[in-house]
Amino acid sequence: MALSSGNDSSSTPASATPSVNNTIVGGKRLARNAPGNKLDPGWKHAIEIPRTKKLKCKYCPKVISAGVFRVKHHLAGTSKDVEPCILVPEEVKIEMLNLLVGAKQGKPSQIQEEVVSGATATATTTTSSSNIFKRSRSFAPVTLNTLLKKNLREEACLDICIAIYNNGIPFNFVNSDDFKKMYDSIAKHGPGFKPPSYHECRVKYLKQKYDVTMAVVEKHKALWKKIECIIMTDGWTDKRRRSIINFCVHSSMGIVFLKSIDASHITKTADKIFQMIDEVVVEVGEENIVQVVTDNATNYKAAGALLIEKRKQIYWTPCAAHCIDLMLEDLEKKIPLHKDTIFKGKKLRLISIQEDLSFQYCTASPMAKI
Repeated sequence: MALSSGNDSSSTPASATPSVNNTIVGGKRLARNAPGNKLDPGWKHAIEIPRTKKLKCKYCPKVISAGVFRVKHHLAGTSKDVEPCILVPEEVKIEMLNLLVGAKQGKPSQIQEEVVSGATATATTTTSSSNIFKRSRSFAPVTLNTLLKKNLREEACLDICIAIYNNGIPFNFVNSDDFKKMYDSIAKHGPGFKPPSYHECRVKYLKQKYDVTMAVVEKHKALWKKIECIIMTDGWTDKRRRSIINFCVHSSMGIVFLKSIDASHITKTADKIFQMIDEVVVEVGEENIVQVVTDNATNYKAAGALLIEKRKQIYWTPCAAHCIDLMLEDLEKKIPLHKDTIFKGKKLRLISIQEDLSFQYCTASPMAKI
């Protein structure tokens, strides 16, 4: 411990030394962030609300109830216990970030250690060398670059979400592998990335994706010749009574969508359905097919009978899911308890669809963007 000389009359007690971080009001020393102390630069960017302990941001309608410290985080956009200000000027944001970083690095309990590369900074606390079993604590680095990156991420995430909302894209899109691969590729490119144009989306890259898809289909076709496959049909009708029939091929490698036929103008007789299925059999190759799966409607059953009569080595099988659906319909019609339960389920489903449509309309409507 250093000893001061008693004869040194010029020495001043530490408590009496003026500090730029403190203000003396009425004989009492106030902390830097205290209401009576206006030395903190954050006070220039906030308005005190009379008869309250709240502050209002000068750049946005946000009212903050935790003093000037949280105002600085609000202006710096760190998202620490307060929403970031989206209207603050860039120079004010940088100033607040510098203040916060300087305050964090100025704590006496932390020792800043600059790395030679200048890319990172670490903070550690010293421990007594006499106790070698006592763990030393490490503090996460707090740098200007860290806070700037966090603020940039908030802005980027907001822009991504706005694009999703305004274009009615399902929220499950962000859980897809395609979404993660997309932003990884953008991050690898770095600043200055130029997104694809409208023409590139509908011509250049669409053709590239088509070529990649067809290359995958060719691999499946090569396997069909070695290991036989299954033809599956899926027919449905939209609200406008337009009828679509999809044809898929299943093998040990997976399912491939082969083609879709607009059957709105076609009378769904057994002969017409048999003709469409037979054309697909010829396209895939009769020798490569084990069976054809369709739904269990009367016309499809008749078409299946015509198919196995012509193609002796192919089996026709009704769709198990469609059979179960028909069974549930019979239960609804004949058992009152099931009828009430299914009605309630349909009602809940209708409410959910209406809410989704309302949300998509509100986010896509020009009035919602004003």
